[in-house]
Amino acid sequence: MRATHGAARVHIGAVALGAALCAGPALRPGAGTPWATLGLLTVLYLGCELPGRFPFFGGSVPIGAGSFFPLLLAAAFLLPPAAAALVAIPGSLAGRVDKPPAAARRIWRAAQLAVTVWAASCVHALLGGPAALGGPAPGSPPDLPYALLPVCAAALAFSAVLAALDGSILLVAEQLPARRAWRGLLSRSLGPHLVHGLAGLMMAVLWNSSYGPLAALFVLLPMYISCWVFAQYHREHAAHRATIRALVQAVDIKDTYTRGHSERVGRASVLIAQELGMDRERVEVLRFAGILHDVGKLGVPTRVLRKEGPLTPEERRVIELHPEYGHEIVRGIGFLGEARAAILHHHERLDGSGYPYGLSGRGIPECARVVAVADAFDAMTSTRSYRRGRPVAAAVEELKRCAGTQFDPQMVRALARGLERYGWFGAVTADDAQVPPPRDEDGGRGVAAGAPQSPRPSAGTEGEGPR
Repeated sequence: MRATHGAARVHIGAVALGAALCAGPALRPGAGTPWATLGLLTVLYLGCELPGRFPFFGGSVPIGAGSFFPLLLAAAFLLPPAAAALVAIPGSLAGRVDKPPAAARRIWRAAQLAVTVWAASCVHALLGGPAALGGPAPGSPPDLPYALLPVCAAALAFSAVLAALDGSILLVAEQLPARRAWRGLLSRSLGPHLVHGLAGLMMAVLWNSSYGPLAALFVLLPMYISCWVFAQYHREHAAHRATIRALVQAVDIKDTYTRGHSERVGRASVLIAQELGMDRERVEVLRFAGILHDVGKLGVPTRVLRKEGPLTPEERRVIELHPEYGHEIVRGIGFLGEARAAILHHHERLDGSGYPYGLSGRGIPECARVVAVADAFDAMTSTRSYRRGRPVAAAVEELKRCAGTQFDPQMVRALARGLERYGWFGAVTADDAQVPPPRDEDGGRGVAAGAPQSPRPSAGTEGEGPR
């Protein structure tokens, strides 16, 4: 979150006031608040929050120790709405945060969850949930088929209120457009929250049984462990993304000539992979491959990368080493998988005239054939300081012309289908220089994919070189 400005402070204060109004009735004398149940649930949630971290402001975070929603939903099922709202407050205020302003984040988190749990508890009570959990007599088995309706409705309310508050703080504090602030928040969180509701129901049923709260704790422990493992998985992925981001930023700093190119090649690679029907894991690997395909430029002298005018044969040979440099840089990064082969071979050509090893046909790894098409497409459609980018349709036609010799026709067709279906919304300007009229082909940079010069030019001929 950016520095807390006036509008954000007002918004946080308004939600905090709402939380106080929701929880206040439980503190009144004679309210009949079940303090023993409330205290135990509060302590349990506090214990779950203390080791947790909040990666960002909203509630739609990876499920982990810092977002133990099954326990909050169990509180919504077991307690009156005002008492349920109190459960989340101490843990949220005590939980650690990673980014400033820490106080504002803690207050927001406590208020947000208090209002959310209160709403879920109200819906559960309105539909007769407490009676269903207790059965016809105290200590008897609950009417589970009937209990599922108020539980699912409460989980839906929990998800909807949390998503609404998430979007509101993104809109006010992060100053995101309204369309982006709320986009996908409810759809992404509804399924997990329904599962949380069922887990909370299990805890509530055991809590009200003859075995008492101790039995519910035996449910809590495996849930906590599974959530912790899931959170570790997300943290590992976050570390992977940070590694890739650092490498890409290093390339962009060194070679300002192609700033933003890596991200767009990653996007085009994903488009191709999805059209080919690859599974989610391979699509993610292809995204990494596209983003990091030029990481080997870190090993190329800056004077060569930024040279204006034609490259000498020796300079071209130096640049043609960048796939091997890139492979050496990422060789020890295990999570990249086959993306490493794409980094090494994305300048190979189907006819065997590419580099670094002159592979041909199916001898070129599939991921490299995907990235080669994505790379050439973005090179042709991006505006550079010495020539204007081609229209998307013209770039696709050029790829089709070179399919079978330079590019895999299957990958070209997949890109064309993806562009037709989704369009291309990437920024096309690689730098801020004023664009002069287009140069002649080979005007100062050589052929597109770094292949040897031939009477038949390569795709993206207009000044790309092997870059």
